[in-house]
Amino acid sequence: MKNLREDRISALMMGEFKSDRVLLHEIFGGAGWRLFEAHDRRRALDFLEKNRLQVVIAETQGRGWTWKSLLSDLRRFAEPPQLVVTSPLADDGLWSEVLNLGAYDLLAQPLVRDEVERVIGAARRQFAKPPSRVIGRAVLAAPA
Repeated sequence: MKNLREDRISALMMGEFKSDRVLLHEIFGGAGWRLFEAHDRRRALDFLEKNRLQVVIAETQGRGWTWKSLLSDLRRFAEPPQLVVTSPLADDGLWSEVLNLGAYDLLAQPLVRDEVERVIGAARRQFAKPPSRVIGRAVLAAPA
């Protein structure tokens, strides 16, 4: 598996992102991060099998996939990327569902630069954390 540079964020964008595509590319380019695109599920999974990415940014649905099916697909990877879902209909109910099912966060569309930078940066940091082990009531970081 190819490791894209570890010192910057590498993410995959899934969906049409008609009004937000340019903004996402500007944010990633300005930060020195890498942004890749896949419009269908098979291409996305093929790309993720060959490249270690920290974040997947996905609209709630595309042709032949939903964010829930994508989340299920990502869980099969040894180091699954963090899933950030986007929706023009972002509300407390969807946000709660996204978090409770295990995605990293929900961003409302149209996207806002500061919010995207904050959430993607935090998702990258979460990806880099070692898994925790629970012993009794104490939570310990796994040995490095």
